[in-house]
Amino acid sequence: MTTLLASAVETVRSVTRFERIELRPSRRRLQRAANVDDLRRIARRRLPRGIFDYIDGAAEDERTCRRNVSAFEELELEPNVLRDVSEIDTASTLFGRRLPLPLVLAPTGFTRIADSEGELAVARAAARHGLPYTLSTLSTRSIEEVGAVSTGPKWFQAYVWRDRGLVADMVSRAADQGYEALVITVDTAVFGRRERDVRRGYTLPPKLGPGTVVDGVLHPAWTKAFLTGGPITFANVDTAELSGSGSAVVLADYINDQFDPALSWDDIAWFRDRWPGPIVLKGIQSVSDAERAVAAGVEGIALSNHGGRQLDGAPAALDLVEPVAQAVGGSVAIICDGGVRRGSDIVKALALGADACSIGRAYLYALGAAGEPGVDWVLDQFGTGMRRTMALCGRRSLAEIDRDLVRRRPET
Repeated sequence: MTTLLASAVETVRSVTRFERIELRPSRRRLQRAANVDDLRRIARRRLPRGIFDYIDGAAEDERTCRRNVSAFEELELEPNVLRDVSEIDTASTLFGRRLPLPLVLAPTGFTRIADSEGELAVARAAARHGLPYTLSTLSTRSIEEVGAVSTGPKWFQAYVWRDRGLVADMVSRAADQGYEALVITVDTAVFGRRERDVRRGYTLPPKLGPGTVVDGVLHPAWTKAFLTGGPITFANVDTAELSGSGSAVVLADYINDQFDPALSWDDIAWFRDRWPGPIVLKGIQSVSDAERAVAAGVEGIALSNHGGRQLDGAPAALDLVEPVAQAVGGSVAIICDGGVRRGSDIVKALALGADACSIGRAYLYALGAAGEPGVDWVLDQFGTGMRRTMALCGRRSLAEIDRDLVRRRPET
């Protein structure tokens, strides 16, 4: 009997390994994730529903948001084999800086609703991966706070606001802190109608009511971190002139009044006079506007529909890449912003003519699912996914990613 038991133990040991017990909750959650969709499901469980819907939701029927993702699914890869892919190089150069991946972290406002560390966590993770992190004007950590924790490449996102003195101050502060590029959001002349938020009565900052209280009770870990993480404000807008009124509640009304429907192409020259580095226009959604951006002298354009959060019915970001690249390719850097969920998506966008991609929701899901380790995890996944896709397609460097690599999936 003893011999039989010993033999059984040896047999089990020969084909199995004991699973290492992970004591950190965030790491345990990541062990259950295989992709960005898994992070989304974990974040949905961990975050209060109003918070999750704010991150996940989009304008009106959310068709454009869904289209951003499905556009990638409609592209097939046409691999080449027997190409010696023992070495894969995903490095790229954007605005003179060499990057390990052609990937940028897009600006997202009020990031501390996903995790108490907010923008600091995302900036630190981006710096560890050598990727540009774009700080939003509506961030909950200031230009200086992010500058203090990140030695990596940093960009700053600005709006065209009525109070040009405030905008000029933020732009100047970003330049002083070594931010390398200025991203001007140009698709917010008015706000899109985000109907998930309407149904829940959700606003930024959130209004406290019976529903939000119950939501908080049902998500105790998030609520504890939220309540103990310190006051949340729009950190970049809390200026001396607004001192004493810097709470998010007061600032929200002020900010809503600042968005200027009179913004025009003439405003770009105002930014050029005040910013010494590259300028990226975020929100370009047509070939004609891409051509006007070139004429305006900017260095980059982000083909973006604001994650589907502004105009429902706007074209998917990926669908714009090829026609825009054919019209202006080489004149400006083209960034595909919207629907990027895998490393293979980056490869597809590059094959159509993009110079880089950017992500927003992907890292917010990661942040909501597991905090800063989640952001590290998702950035690792984009890198390994891109290298795997390139190897399986027989492409050893970005220079070998060409139009022949992708084709539209045949209609059935």
